Parts: sequence; structure tokens; C-alpha cells
Amino acid sequence: MKPLFSIAAAAALTLSSWVSADPIEVGYMPILPVAQLFVGVEQGALTTLAPDAKLIQFQNGPAMVQALLGGQLDIAYLGIGPAMVARAKGADIKVVASNIVEQISFVAQPELVAAFASGDRAGAFARFTETHGRAPIIATFPRGSVPETVLQYWLQNGLGIDDSGIQIVHQGAAAVQQSLLTGAVDGAAILEPVVSTTLARVKGAEVIAAGAELFPNQPGAVLVVREGLIAANPALVRAWVADHAAATEALRNDPAAANAVQKYVGGGRLPMALVETALVRSQASFVADPRAIVDGTRVMHDFQASQGTLKAKVDLDALFDLQFYPAP
Repeated sequence: MKPLFSIAAAAALTLSSWVSADPIEVGYMPILPVAQLFVGVEQGALTTLAPDAKLIQFQNGPAMVQALLGGQLDIAYLGIGPAMVARAKGADIKVVASNIVEQISFVAQPELVAAFASGDRAGAFARFTETHGRAPIIATFPRGSVPETVLQYWLQNGLGIDDSGIQIVHQGAAAVQQSLLTGAVDGAAILEPVVSTTLARVKGAEVIAAGAELFPNQPGAVLVVREGLIAANPALVRAWVADHAAATEALRNDPAAANAVQKYVGGGRLPMALVETALVRSQASFVADPRAIVDGTRVMHDFQASQGTLKAKVDLDALFDLQFYPAP
């Protein structure tokens, strides 16, 4: 692979060239799959690239879609599902880098674990209903999000069933975590660090399926940039992507990256040991090259269209801009 810019070189590349009347607005959710942003900010590279950049926190993908459609946000870290929805509705955004792949796990409370262990997996939810006299309650992100899409894909293509035998509740990350810890739900299709937190704090909880078992080559969170910013300052975008790649390598190889992640994910309240565990579980999934998710995005696009969560066809060739990440 061609050598990537170092963080210092990326910063120097654009420091003198970036001039704007308005600060860059960067949208994100405080979740581990967008950890490259946190590493970049805490290491100082992104602050050097755009000293006036404004970080704007969101709790879910649909809210970020609305912000993009409303002309807010120049750069955003969000799921590929919401990114496709935003593009389909007219947002002038391009995916310039990937964040993470195969990020979703299905974690279950002990009673649902028992249902999966006592026979064929396809019949687990029905056995739970028969035993407990009610349908299992499963939490995930809002419809059209990556976790919700992956859940539906697993049900239909992995287990060969639909969602009629379960009750799905759509929540943000903090609410899913609380629901699992209080036993308000029986399971969740969710991402780290919710998975590690649940396994650490709920006795008998287990991951029933994860990653490729749920959705092979599933794309996850991505880095998107407005076409206007690309046209106005491609050097800045190139430098931002270079830092993104460097931050990805840090997340895969540098234990010190946990300090940056701990500051942002979970409101900075998660124990460092838990953040480190979540990062170890996710190391192999941090992938920055957008070429790695093109095929998986096509599969997800077609599946979301069949589900009705993607109302309009997206030109995926137009969604991706591969020029900023060095070709292998």
C-alpha cells in the first residue's frame, strides 16, 4: 500500500490554505465506531487542520440526516445507512473513508440465551415466547440505521424468519444500554461499548451472533464530506482523510488511543478498563479504506430498498469519492 500522510504532514498541508468565513461543522455520535474523530481531535491534528471546527453531537442517525438536509454540517461521521438515506434525499455528500466494518453484535439476556441454546436457532424466539408467555423484546437503533438493518438481515437471511415473533424497540445508544442493564429488553442488536458493558454487568448475558454471522462484510460508520467543501478545499479533505487513516492505525495498534475514546464515548463516564476491552474486541474491524465497503454497501442498499427504509435508489458510484484515500 502507498504510504499515508503522517498526521503532522497532513496538518502542514492545509494549515496555510484553509480560509473560511464560517467554521467547519463536524457532526458525530458519541459511539465507538466513529472513534477516529476522537483520536484525531485529542492528538491535535484535526484542531490544527481546522482551528475553528465546531463539533456537534447527535444521538441518532436520522437526526444527522435532517441536519445534512438542512444545510448543516460540512463533515459527518455516521452510519452508511443514514448516509445513503441523506444522499437519496438530496444531500450533497460523499463517502471519503470507512470507519469500521462488521461492527454489530446481537447480545442476549440469560433467558433468551437459554432459548437459543435449547434447540435450532431459527426457533429460539418462538421458544422464548412459549416459555415466557410473551414475545421477546429486542432493542436496536431507529429504522434505517445500520444496527436495525443488520438485525433485519440476520432474521431474514441468517435465521430464515421475519420480525413478527418479536417486539422491536428503537432507541439511541444510551437508552439501549440502560434497557439492557435494567432488564427492560431481552436482547439487542447493538455495537460497542454497549456489548462489553452488558457482558460485564449482566450475569449470564452472551453474544448470540456477531459481525459476519449477522451480515457478511457489513459496512458500518463512514466519514462523509459535503461536495461543496471538496470543491472549495480538496487539500483539506485529503489531509482530513490522511489523519483518519492514521487514527485508524492507532485504534488497531496503539493502546493509548483508548484515552481519546474514553473521553467521548458514553459521556466520558465509562471505566477505562471497559473502553479498552471494547477496543480490543473491535480492533480488527477498524478499516479506513472506503474501497473495502463498496460491495457491502451495494448489498445493504438493495436490502434496505426491499425493506422500504430506503425510499429512493442511490447512485452508489456517486456516493463514494475514492480519490482521497490512497489506492492499495
